[in-house]
Amino acid sequence: AVLPAPWRPLRDLLDDPDVLRDRVSGVRAYLAAGRPVESVPVRVAASVTHLGLVARLVSPSFGSAVHSGRFLSLDDAWWQPTLGGPFPLSVSGSFADSADGLFDGWVRGLVAAVRGFSVSERVLWGNVASAVNGAVVVVPPAWGARARAVAGELLARPELRDAWERPGGRFRRRSCCLIYRAGDGSGGVCGDCVLHRIG
Repeated sequence: AVLPAPWRPLRDLLDDPDVLRDRVSGVRAYLAAGRPVESVPVRVAASVTHLGLVARLVSPSFGSAVHSGRFLSLDDAWWQPTLGGPFPLSVSGSFADSADGLFDGWVRGLVAAVRGFSVSERVLWGNVASAVNGAVVVVPPAWGARARAVAGELLARPELRDAWERPGGRFRRRSCCLIYRAGDGSGGVCGDCVLHRIG
């Protein structure tokens, strides 16, 4: 299906480098929040962009797997590149029996693309692990056990196996998404950040 503007093919994020560059630039300006845009390092904006994109793409497929046991395909997906929250996403109703298509195509493709902004793979796969764990939080309690099982399967994938840990039973990534460097110097890290070890 072809959707009218302002919808855009999601595939452009992987196929057209300018689309990803524009997204990173927009996120960078948004994070600067009125300060000089140069106050936010490009690689910080790129990592935050990646985390937002991955979280938005993983969540619907994750929810489908929890509900039906099948992962939603993103082969025919459209988006509106808005900022400041989850962007509008339209996905066709095709499904897959495993998450291989999601990971081998979209997730791995975004990791490779954002590497071009000097963001380490360790940080990027940590973003993916954080997105998977974050998807569990929004699942209704009645589906909690199934959601944790699906998340466990995804987090056990070779790409993610070393990206997270669970000290004391609580999920924590083994890297930082770098968003703490986008602020005004007052600090602050995400709830699952490895930097919680400090102090």
